[in-house]
Amino acid sequence: MDLIIIRHALPEREERADHEGPADPPLSEHGRRQAEAVADYLADEPIDHVVASSMRRAVQTAEPLAQRLGRTVELRDDLREVDQHRSTYIPAEEMTLEHPMVQEWMSDPLALFDGDYKGFRTRVVTGFDEIIATQRGKSVAVYCHGMVTSVYLQSLWGLADPYRMQPDYTGITRVRASVKGYRTVRSINETGHVRHLLGEERLRPTA
Repeated sequence: MDLIIIRHALPEREERADHEGPADPPLSEHGRRQAEAVADYLADEPIDHVVASSMRRAVQTAEPLAQRLGRTVELRDDLREVDQHRSTYIPAEEMTLEHPMVQEWMSDPLALFDGDYKGFRTRVVTGFDEIIATQRGKSVAVYCHGMVTSVYLQSLWGLADPYRMQPDYTGITRVRASVKGYRTVRSINETGHVRHLLGEERLRPTA
């Protein structure tokens, strides 16, 4: 079967007080254009099923393709991002060196996994394995997150560094998989479908 793994589009910045619960921002206006662009790009492919992390930015990125294909989006908690419990979401390109999350990462790159990197990796790999097992012979679009994609690829390649590959917004990674355990990475971070939006991204306000 074929996994078409898509990172979510650009979300809004969201900063909450700790008592207000985790941040779960919607897509920005630019992100909605990215989501439409990746849906246009994939709409003619023979996709049988659409899956998304249950976080809002992944679901909203998946919806345009699902609507074009007449599919229902399957939501999965095991594909949620490493920041799912944090009260702040700031797109990485808007962070400065002084931001607490950047300082945290610089002091210990695995700190962003809330002290349980192995647990995160196990959750992600198990999630993809379950999709492969239940969608035999099918082509499945999976909308998720940067670290989810990176850690999954890290597990397939046997790498020690989960930051080795970071996909762009709506970057597409393709994996051919079998129920016998074979996994072949066919492409990484395809972004041609949003190249026409890069100028807008550079002009986007950062505050």
